[in-house]
Amino acid sequence: MRWSQCAGDVYYVMTSAGVMNGPESAQTQKISASLRMAGTGLVAGEVVVDALPYFDQGYEAPGVREAAAALVEEETRRYRPTKNYLSYLTAPDYSAFETDIMRNEFERLAARQPIELLSMKRYELPAPSSGQKNDITAWQECVNNSMAQLEHQAVRIENLELMSQHGCNAWKVYNENLVHMIEHAQKELQKLRKHIQDLNWQRKNMQLTAGSKLREMESTWVSLVSKNYEIERTIVQLENEIFQMKQQHGEANKENIRQDF
Repeated sequence: MRWSQCAGDVYYVMTSAGVMNGPESAQTQKISASLRMAGTGLVAGEVVVDALPYFDQGYEAPGVREAAAALVEEETRRYRPTKNYLSYLTAPDYSAFETDIMRNEFERLAARQPIELLSMKRYELPAPSSGQKNDITAWQECVNNSMAQLEHQAVRIENLELMSQHGCNAWKVYNENLVHMIEHAQKELQKLRKHIQDLNWQRKNMQLTAGSKLREMESTWVSLVSKNYEIERTIVQLENEIFQMKQQHGEANKENIRQDF
């Protein structure tokens, strides 16, 4: 429903029922004034949602989506934010969870240095150099290194034996925990989807109810405006008839006065 003022005090009322026009009366002035006050009497910060997507029609009409996108593009091009909307938040501390290893790695990435390859030197069993063939200390170090490597391999064999004995059960328990976690996540997902569906149904019912009331009120408004227009037109006709009767009566009086003289 939209109002527009034209020349000669003729107003046009755009409604779903069509277009009505006629001379603007005191009643229509009051209605238009109330509409203007309703559009400007909002409290700062309030948002009025004037769209009912479940009730309104015409969203899929050709050119509607392009027109809306053009309006959004124009507003984003003109909008220049002058307020920091994150000022109430504390400054983020990105290094709170960094370890020394992570910090060194970040520094290496910032310097664009290549990653250091895994050193296999500790797993080697080098013999003493040619200059240390007769050095007992060098041979003792080689023997100690060999014993450490042998013990390391023995520990690996023990770990493999333990894994062969208990690894299957541990893996089964881990898989069971994963299954329980997946089931719990799926239940939460179903609850969330049901909540979203219920909310959408509630919004749809509210909008359809509000749309029906708006359509009924619009129809009543159109009927009342039409009646007002018919009444005003009848009043104008009666005023014209009265004026004509007065003129005729005045002319008849003048004629009688002339005849008397």
